Amino acid sequence: MPVHFTPDEMSMRRQNASLALQRAELDALLIFKQESMYYLTGYDSFGFSMFQCLIFDADGGTTLLTRLPDLRQAQYTSDIKNIKLWHDVEGIDPTETLLDILRQLNLSGKRLGVEFDSYGLKASYGRALEKALADSVLEDASKLIDALRAIKSPQEIAYCRMAAKLSDDAWDEAQKLAVAGAYEGDILAAMQGAVFKGGGDYAGNEFIIGSGPSALLVRYHAGKRHLDKDDQLTLEFSGAYMHYHAAMMRTLLVGKANPEHVSMHQICRDALEACMSAVKPGESMGTVYSEHSKVMDNAGYHEHRMRACGYGMGAVYNPLWVDPPMFYEGNPLEMKVGHVYFLHMILANSDRNLAMTLGQSVLVTDTGCENLSRSPLDLVINR
Repeated sequence: MPVHFTPDEMSMRRQNASLALQRAELDALLIFKQESMYYLTGYDSFGFSMFQCLIFDADGGTTLLTRLPDLRQAQYTSDIKNIKLWHDVEGIDPTETLLDILRQLNLSGKRLGVEFDSYGLKASYGRALEKALADSVLEDASKLIDALRAIKSPQEIAYCRMAAKLSDDAWDEAQKLAVAGAYEGDILAAMQGAVFKGGGDYAGNEFIIGSGPSALLVRYHAGKRHLDKDDQLTLEFSGAYMHYHAAMMRTLLVGKANPEHVSMHQICRDALEACMSAVKPGESMGTVYSEHSKVMDNAGYHEHRMRACGYGMGAVYNPLWVDPPMFYEGNPLEMKVGHVYFLHMILANSDRNLAMTLGQSVLVTDTGCENLSRSPLDLVINR
């Protein structure tokens, strides 16, 4: 199997997960998040788009139920020894197969945690699961592994640093190419190419690119355009290394700079620096959001800002690289040493068709906040 972490680290993760199960008085956890499977076993696949479940018992034992296309994937990428299959047959209900496996493991009728809040468990399968396991006590344990994943080990931090380097490399490519007449597709190709050439992976979602009126968007959309003589280009992107992410966000100007663009950039920079000063162990995530909103509101941009200013970063899979929780108003969650976050400052003035963004990933340390990016926060204007 590919060795991304030492056997000792993988063993420690399973021990911590076992203790968490025991504290929650659960006999086993039914895992549907690919992130959790990767964290505990190394299993690396997009097979979660179909029904699959990793059974993790309170003693740390693992049994994977998946489909035949992922059998060799699990054997190659993970340390899971007990792999069961369900096959595509008309009328098949894989939750019934899961019930049979739980009976074999003496887990039927027990207290089972379930990752209900997961892209790997569609609502239809969730209903079937509750029906098939009606004799068991099912508890929502969606955040049990998430809490363990949030605090990064030294090796995980090294992977986050590498992801940040790849993000910087991608940004370097964008700055070279983003000139009047440039094609968005060429810019994206160069940015993604920098990540792959640096040994990185596909990110958890598409790189976001938008120029002209679509610079105000914060989602990817189909269709590419050429940059105008005077233009604005918004990019939100992330290098990914061993699936670990460290996102960045920038709005770059082409040609003559609108004075309001310059002002908006300064507001974003002031807000980002205020947020970074508030990122400290023991502080709440809501405190960081308050700094973001205070700077932007005092500058008169309340109606043009977002109602969140960032979120967690880690090893995540499609459809998003967002690794909750988020920075939003009143979030009481305390930040801890080893957390990694993406802070994004976004202004979108639809009345004036002006956009400005600034964002980067940071690590929570003993003393506060470490910026993982080498890129300066200056406004880039390519004339």
